[in-house]
Amino acid sequence: MRRSQRGGDSFRRAGRRKISNVVWWVLSGIALLLFFLILSKAGHIEPRPSIPKRRYRNDKFLEGMNMTEEMLSPTSVARQVNDQIALAKAFVVIAKESKNLQFAWDLSAQIRNSQLLLSSAATRRSPLTVLESEPTIRDMAVLLYQAQQLHYDSATMIMRLKASIQALEEQMSSVSEKSSKYGQIAAEEVPKSLYCLGVRLTTEWFQNLDLQRHLKERSRVDSKLTDNSLYHFCVFSDNIIATSVVVNSTALNSKAPEKVVFHLVTNEINYAAMKAWFAINMDNLRGVTVEVQKFEDFSWLNASYVPVLKQLQDSDTQSYYFSGHNDDGRTPIKFRNPKYLSMLNHLRFYIPEVFPALKKVVFLDDDVVVQKDLSTLFSIDLNKNVNGAVETCMETFHRYHKYLNYSHPLIRSHFDPDACGWAFGMNVFDLVEWRKRNVTGIYHYWQEKNVDRTLWKLGTLPPGLLTFYGLTEALEASWHILGLGYTNVDARVIEKGAVLHFNGNLKPWLKIGIEKYKPLWERYVDYSSPFMQQCNFH
Repeated sequence: MRRSQRGGDSFRRAGRRKISNVVWWVLSGIALLLFFLILSKAGHIEPRPSIPKRRYRNDKFLEGMNMTEEMLSPTSVARQVNDQIALAKAFVVIAKESKNLQFAWDLSAQIRNSQLLLSSAATRRSPLTVLESEPTIRDMAVLLYQAQQLHYDSATMIMRLKASIQALEEQMSSVSEKSSKYGQIAAEEVPKSLYCLGVRLTTEWFQNLDLQRHLKERSRVDSKLTDNSLYHFCVFSDNIIATSVVVNSTALNSKAPEKVVFHLVTNEINYAAMKAWFAINMDNLRGVTVEVQKFEDFSWLNASYVPVLKQLQDSDTQSYYFSGHNDDGRTPIKFRNPKYLSMLNHLRFYIPEVFPALKKVVFLDDDVVVQKDLSTLFSIDLNKNVNGAVETCMETFHRYHKYLNYSHPLIRSHFDPDACGWAFGMNVFDLVEWRKRNVTGIYHYWQEKNVDRTLWKLGTLPPGLLTFYGLTEALEASWHILGLGYTNVDARVIEKGAVLHFNGNLKPWLKIGIEKYKPLWERYVDYSSPFMQQCNFH
């Protein structure tokens, strides 16, 4: 009985162990399954969205600058050193102005130390550390604090800099005025070689009777002077070499030089020399006809008819142009150049009177070089206008309001201030329309209104703008290239230009001329002439 009871207990214990083993394996399997499930979900976790980079207000400005992150960092040591250097440099200037040279030297020495620190960091391509830069920053901070104790603060610095700027501006104004004055004197001076040439040619003219006879016979039978089927050019000048370059360059670049006629007008002093030069060199002009006159022979040219001659007799005008003491020097010297009262300068307004038989002429200044054939100019339709000229109003300073006094009611009521300016120096004049419109009378009207110089001050262009207002036909820009006597001109523009104008003070025959443009002019100078060699032209 006892054994059977003990056997039943053992059976029951074995059954319970089997059940517990099954439960344990089931639970382990579930746990393992959950583990794999978690791992698989972890592999599919979506990445968190990245935080967008913060944009700063000046980022767009900084994109075009060579700035590193270190320079922009608020904790950058290098930036602190740079800021100290910038401030120290300003204090060096102030210290020098205050005659504290020792302190200025100390600051300069510390600036060099700071720059060496920055240089070493740049060489090794690693940022500055606080440890290595601390001594330099502290030393500089002590000097900057000392500068503040010396009252080198911002307010003092601003006041001193303002005073320095004002002093420098006054010096600059004085130097600029002197430079302008001396430059004007240099531009107006007649070179010794040019004076020598005039004297030698004049002597040759009066000594060489055969030369006079040859020129007189030639001009007497020359019917080309009034033939309107030919190409007539006029130049008004007292400069022999400059005039010869205009004639030579036109002759050498003309497709039909035998049809070219030059009418030259000079003054009594240079008349013989001008005739001698062209009589001697006539064979080198490829058949071009040259006539030389002097304006003193024009009987119509008198004070009762010509306002400029009337002004020359006025004592106030003479004082203004020749002494310059009647307005306490307020007017710049360039406005006082007596050449602006020269009849050679104003004859351009009397071309129909000078050449009564001609219908169309091309006017050339004596400071131009011709490098293309100009015969096409004579077939250009001016559309009933009197003056054909190249406009110069690409920039605002070549509008009418830059040449004329628009505070004067007479100017303000008659002329558009934004009207386009144009240039003298290469102009096509229709003399038939000129006479019909009485253009010379218009010029006289405005010249008489400007006796007190309140309408304009300088030169012949302002009265030209008034005289030919509404009577000017614009020509293609390449006909007349300006600026070779005062500024830089694009080489491609020069190459395409028909007439190159050395307008300005820096004439090519003067030492002050722009060197790179001189060859354009000198190629037409006959340096082989005995007269040129005797007068040291080279």
